Amino acid sequence: MVSNWNGYRREDVRVAGRDCILVSPATALPGRPWIWRTEFFDAFPAVDLALLKAGFHLAYMDVKDMYGAPASVDLLDRFHEWLTQDRGMAVRPVLEGFSRGALFALNWSVRHPGRVACLYLDAPVCDFKSWPGGKGRAPGSAHDWELLKKAYGFANEAEAIGYGGNPLDNLAPLARARVPIIAVYGDADVDLPPDENILVLQRWYERLGGEITVIAKPGVGHHPHSLPDPEPVLKFILARSL
Repeated sequence: MVSNWNGYRREDVRVAGRDCILVSPATALPGRPWIWRTEFFDAFPAVDLALLKAGFHLAYMDVKDMYGAPASVDLLDRFHEWLTQDRGMAVRPVLEGFSRGALFALNWSVRHPGRVACLYLDAPVCDFKSWPGGKGRAPGSAHDWELLKKAYGFANEAEAIGYGGNPLDNLAPLARARVPIIAVYGDADVDLPPDENILVLQRWYERLGGEITVIAKPGVGHHPHSLPDPEPVLKFILARSL
């Protein structure tokens, strides 16, 4: 199905049995670069719109309620294959992880560090023990925690807590591949405390020698995402993906 999204051509398709979206720019840049929104399509899309204007495509696969589990990363593999082989998109997209979408973006990038131009994370979940687990200062979500345990196939609570496949556990492949990361967060975020998520990722990634730029929004909570002016994120992405 073809429709209009903010003045751009939107295609709704099915890939691997999942609902997917591909939005095309008026004029595509050479090599057909794209940004991959892994969750919450159409939410706070300032960066997406800025990149579409610049000539990027925008893509999304619905894998919600899978929380970055290996089965969801398998599905994302199928989507990447379709986009690159059937639609001629660039092999190395920009991965965009909003909130829990960071679990998908980071876990797919860890599996395929050589296929990532850069990462844009926004108020990201970097450790599912923080959210939805609520094992630290974050309130968490009991409902989402149960769904996550099912998605990962954990037999019990102890297995979930002891899991070593959270993004924070697997940053070395990204650092070795020199994958640049830019992240935005609100320093008053109580739903996803930065010191349990993005600030830990920043500290560990820098120790591994990775490139990361983190932008704090003073006094801002988990919402709104993005920046009032997306220009800093746009410049970062354009400099590292073209």
